[in-house]
Amino acid sequence: MTSTARRVTLSVAVVAALTGVAACGSSGSGKGDGKAAGDSTVHLSPVAAVLRSVQQSTDKADSAKVRADISLGDVMKLTENGSFDWSDGLKGNVTVDYTGGKMAEMMSKAGGSSMAIRYLQDGYYAKMSDNFARQAGGGKHWIKYDYDYLAKAAGASGAFTKEQLQSSTPNQSVKVLLASGDVKEVGRQTVDGTQTRHYAGTVDVAALAGRTGNLTAAQLSELKQQLTKSGITTETVDIWVNDQNLLVKQSVKAATANGTLTTTAHYSDYGVPVSAEAPPASDTLDIADMMKSAGVDSPSGGTTSGGTGLTS
Repeated sequence: MTSTARRVTLSVAVVAALTGVAACGSSGSGKGDGKAAGDSTVHLSPVAAVLRSVQQSTDKADSAKVRADISLGDVMKLTENGSFDWSDGLKGNVTVDYTGGKMAEMMSKAGGSSMAIRYLQDGYYAKMSDNFARQAGGGKHWIKYDYDYLAKAAGASGAFTKEQLQSSTPNQSVKVLLASGDVKEVGRQTVDGTQTRHYAGTVDVAALAGRTGNLTAAQLSELKQQLTKSGITTETVDIWVNDQNLLVKQSVKAATANGTLTTTAHYSDYGVPVSAEAPPASDTLDIADMMKSAGVDSPSGGTTSGGTGLTS
């Protein structure tokens, strides 16, 4: 396989993994949730008080099954099914099926339209097709993406990406709404056969990223430039919660330079056992080694931020 073809295949793997975690949680750590530093007494609006309860209940649930639909203009359209556990860092298993867009065409050329992904605390693994393994993988199917490597390879967006991959959980979307200060109750609706309360808000992505406290001033400035270049400024977040204050559904939309990014995720079976282990070393390639041999400097060809829509 040529370097160009290998680069395309690796880009597909990165996009799949990042959109997979997007289904689990929205952008930003949401640390700015309305509590002032050193203030033990917090006065919340009725809506914010409910969301704080939802955040805590969902966090304590530890795990859930997730199914999602994600689209980005004419770039990609895919569905996901899997489960995540966030009791001690993020781990999980997701199957991604490409159903349309340029990424589906790339996946078809790479030998398949479906991909399995395993998330662990220090990185994630994407399973490529038998065709990929024969032509570019030396017979190996799995590619390991180390979070530290991704952070170094993509600068500020990489550091932000690393944070998202290691901390994304369903309740992140709730934290985002709390941090945004722009949230309202829409009403009661039935979702997946369950009576829910619907809440919605608008998030300034760059401003929220600046509240995480984990980026240097230089990294934050670079990230804002990358977000501007990608066309991402704000995102709308909708969540639906049940009478147990658990998240049932979330929808995130953001305008990007590549079209509208839409993520709709459904959650069920809270507390489900989740087992995720690293694939056999004998069937695994490291992304750093692959990129070096392919002569590519960035895991996603320099589009880790804008090209994949990390803000969902």
